[in-house]
Amino acid sequence: MPVQSAYQEEEKRLTGVLAEIRRQLEAIGPRYTGDDFTEQMLDVQRGKRIERLETAYREPYFGRLDFQEASSDRPVPLYIGKSGVSGPGRDELLVIDWRAPVASMFYSFAGGDGPASYESPEGEVTGTVHLKRNLVIRDGELIRMADSYTRGQDEALVTDEFLLYRLGENKDNKLRDIVSTIQAEQDRIIRADKNKVLFIQGVAGSGKTTVALHRLAFLLYRYADRVRASRMIIFAPNRMFLDYISGVLPELGVGDIRQTTFEDWTIELLRNEVRAADPADTLHDWFERPRSAADLDSASGRWKGSRAFVALVEERLREIEASFVPQEPFEPVEGMRLQPETMRQWAETDYGAEPIMRKRERLVNRLRRWLETELKDRKWTDRSIRSKALSRLNAFVKKMPSYSAPQAYRTMFEGKRAAAVPDKRIVTETVARLKKGIAAEEDLAPLAYIHIRLYGLDQPPFDHIVIDEAQDYSPFRIEALKLCQRRPSMTVLGDLQQGIHGYAGVRSWREQMELFDDEDVQYYELDRSYRSTMEIIEFANRVLAGMDGGVRPAVPVFRSGEPVEIERTEPENWLAAVEESVRSWQAEGRYKTIAVIGRTARECALLHERLAAGGLYAALVESSQPSYGGGLTVVPVYLSKGLEFDAVVMADAGEAAYGDADAKLLYVGCTRALHRLKLLYRGRLTRLVSGG
Repeated sequence: MPVQSAYQEEEKRLTGVLAEIRRQLEAIGPRYTGDDFTEQMLDVQRGKRIERLETAYREPYFGRLDFQEASSDRPVPLYIGKSGVSGPGRDELLVIDWRAPVASMFYSFAGGDGPASYESPEGEVTGTVHLKRNLVIRDGELIRMADSYTRGQDEALVTDEFLLYRLGENKDNKLRDIVSTIQAEQDRIIRADKNKVLFIQGVAGSGKTTVALHRLAFLLYRYADRVRASRMIIFAPNRMFLDYISGVLPELGVGDIRQTTFEDWTIELLRNEVRAADPADTLHDWFERPRSAADLDSASGRWKGSRAFVALVEERLREIEASFVPQEPFEPVEGMRLQPETMRQWAETDYGAEPIMRKRERLVNRLRRWLETELKDRKWTDRSIRSKALSRLNAFVKKMPSYSAPQAYRTMFEGKRAAAVPDKRIVTETVARLKKGIAAEEDLAPLAYIHIRLYGLDQPPFDHIVIDEAQDYSPFRIEALKLCQRRPSMTVLGDLQQGIHGYAGVRSWREQMELFDDEDVQYYELDRSYRSTMEIIEFANRVLAGMDGGVRPAVPVFRSGEPVEIERTEPENWLAAVEESVRSWQAEGRYKTIAVIGRTARECALLHERLAAGGLYAALVESSQPSYGGGLTVVPVYLSKGLEFDAVVMADAGEAAYGDADAKLLYVGCTRALHRLKLLYRGRLTRLVSGG
């Protein structure tokens, strides 16, 4: 069919679908405002349906797949959208939800005249694909159409046309969904079985974060009878990143999934018994001064996050569990005695695997019931005897140790246990913080683990956990989160090449994968980068050249752009050169988001001040930043991870700013750029770029 005729056909169908969506919206009627509880619940469902239909009206679908089942005599056009839309007929579907089994072919089918198939609830369905078409609809208007496959025709010319079109669009201040451009390798991750721990090693720009978010939406659709959004949780690296990704799930029609940081979650779990140390302190200590590879091995966070420390904490918890069971008989009055063997049996047998302090609480309650029963059976009604018995019981109970998580954790650094700590500075610094009620970042995982082992959870276990930037998670953090599930169901994603928090994170995924049974683990590696141009990715890969990260380097999508610029500037003209670079890019009018990435917070403050003095409004990103607003941004390189910008100026790529131990840091900065990258430098260019 000629392109123009096909376009007109699609416009005609779109008009009909929009008319049907309008009809369904009008048929819902006014919202309920009364007090009847049943009607209120029904109205909530009506409200959700209205929201879905209104979203569908703006962009009802993005793809078309003409599929002929083996048992059929003709192909049927299937239109794929973010949510399903039924037609006026009972069994008619105008739009198929992208998460439906049949829709998987839209992502997995790579062309060719061979058979295609998908897994339905009834089994495998095979057939033939006749057409695969990408559509761009904005506010109910067909903007673009591209056929990526037509049976019997040469498909090579337009294979990646639609993908490149979407990748070439400028970005704003929020991450967006990728349902229209999900690639086959991404789709396999999204649709993987729920009861697995998926480890996703993804290079910068591989879409691993959006893949994980889409996986949550898929799990809620596929396992609707077994999982709830309220029992899912996303752990992000910081609050600014949470704001950045906040729009994806609502765009997919998914709500009520908690999105938080490990720090905020732990402090809430501990019921604010401690307060978190200022994250700026940790960042300043690590990133605002020269550092070497040796710093990694001496960092206390590495030791506190290790499996060896987990074992020491678990040993201490077993001691605490044994300590609250009395070793001597309880004799409230003469002639009435409860032997320690009986109390030990109650604690060890009757209370099973309950949290330690709950066992203690139940044992105390059992002692009180035993005393009341004994007094009643012996008919001892004398008030003085009864008072004496209760007094002895209270005294007996006080000898049964009780701990909060901070109290139990502090004992790890006192007395003979302090000898197991490899560096005495760790002992003094940790105890000093805990005395003030402060928990450093490295203390959060042990505290969370201890609290759960002592008191359990105040809410049901999580159905699924997503951990973003997981290369910065210690094994101890993973162990703490394992306690929050009945059986493992996690999506763990990150990039070892961006593991800039080496004082706390892992150097190999094996450090985390070994915490689970082999049959529960699946590993995926996404090495294709969709974010940046070929020039930027190839340049960034050279920065990491020679590093033994154990993962494949990024492979760019064939999207060419401007060459990476490297420009030397005299120290006295450095700030002016940064300002001029920003002005020239703004004058071009091609970029919605521009970032000036500095090495340190102090450097960024100087840059921000200079831009402001020149009349250029820029947002200055700091460690406590709650949101990212887009536009022109000045950000320290260590806070830029996870963000992306149309154009990036690396303010100073000199040797003094990026030493041999800073390859991952420079790599992170360079890979923030989608379309344009420029490196300025003072003095000598870093050897990470020059190779000298």
